[in-house]
Amino acid sequence: MNRIVWAGILIVVAVLGIFYFFRNQSPSMSSTTPTPASPSASQGGLTQSTKQYASAPEIAIDAKKNYQAVIQTSKGAMRVALFASEAPITVNNFVFLAREGFYAGTPFHRIIKEFMIQGGDPTGTGVGSPGYRFDDEAVTREYVRGTIAMANSGPNTNGSQFFIMHADYALAKNYVIFGSIEATDSTSLATLDAIASVPVGTNGTGEQSAPQEKVIIESVTIEEK
Repeated sequence: MNRIVWAGILIVVAVLGIFYFFRNQSPSMSSTTPTPASPSASQGGLTQSTKQYASAPEIAIDAKKNYQAVIQTSKGAMRVALFASEAPITVNNFVFLAREGFYAGTPFHRIIKEFMIQGGDPTGTGVGSPGYRFDDEAVTREYVRGTIAMANSGPNTNGSQFFIMHADYALAKNYVIFGSIEATDSTSLATLDAIASVPVGTNGTGEQSAPQEKVIIESVTIEEK
């Protein structure tokens, strides 16, 4: 086989490899429903939220106010400024679930260092939700370190799962951004780094993202001014 043919084959393989990498580097929710007997559904005795709701909450926040979320985890706390005026529906949803205690005891179930950490699933399996979905809002910001955004399984499928960017990343603007850790908040960023540095193994689909150490959201407290 001559050099031109070999070069063509190598180019095709490289392109397919790049496509596969970016296809799997998305903060999506799995569309696969786990069986009731799946060991991953219990996450080893987590205090899981059993609350389910028939529909998304009605707007109860004041978009003119400043809202902050303090996410207390087993690795430390992260303070997140919420963008109530930019994404009022999404912020309202997060504030509602936080005040309901929905996130307490849930894990960061998907961790990819130098990309993002993902949580908010009451089952810890990647398929959990609050029982409803709500529509997307416009995304005008970039996915930079400290950004918090909604994970989804396609357009207008937001629920409770969210992710926090561990590093700047050129994601397609398909995930509603609704807050951020301040760039000067070294304490919160240190917690983010600690979570992202947890050892991981395969998640069952070949992705190295399943935490080998439990990282739990102990509480989410909302402050408003």
